[in-house]
Amino acid sequence: MKIAILALQGAFVEHERMLRSLGVGTFEVRNKDDWQQPKDGLIIPGGESTTMVKLLHDLDLLTSIQREIREGLPVFGTCAGLILLAKQENGQAASRISTMDIDVCRNAYGRQLGSFRTVSSFKGIENDIPMTFIRAPYINQVYGEAEALATVNGHIVAARQGHQLVTAFHPELDEDVSIHRYFVDSIKKG
Repeated sequence: MKIAILALQGAFVEHERMLRSLGVGTFEVRNKDDWQQPKDGLIIPGGESTTMVKLLHDLDLLTSIQREIREGLPVFGTCAGLILLAKQENGQAASRISTMDIDVCRNAYGRQLGSFRTVSSFKGIENDIPMTFIRAPYINQVYGEAEALATVNGHIVAARQGHQLVTAFHPELDEDVSIHRYFVDSIKKG
């Protein structure tokens, strides 16, 4: 198994470390040539969502990534990755990758000082897991085929829709590999 990791911004190295600890191969996507490599899934890490969309457009990657996700490529988006995959932002249509039936509230947890860490349950994982939020969004609502997987303080912070998984928090910044294992196992199950 080989997972592509979008390496334009964010903690992509930490995602690589998590996957390698699970015995999964990775490669970084920085341009169209990288994207052409065979892959079993994609991780879109955190970063600044507006900048990431601009870079995806400039590198001519947005349409290709969007098409492959629509065709069934498994994808896991964290923080800004969640924002990029959301079809709506605060009830308005979003023009990003926009493949997932979720409505997002960007920067819901405010500035850097509003960042926090907690432990909570996650549907499909037996034990509570650590969740690190850094200027994180949350999901206003899931609709269509999407389902909520975790909530914190009454807000949805993780969801899934078929082959798409998103978290508002950064599992790559903790030592717990549960979320990455969940993603890898979902790919194996098809």
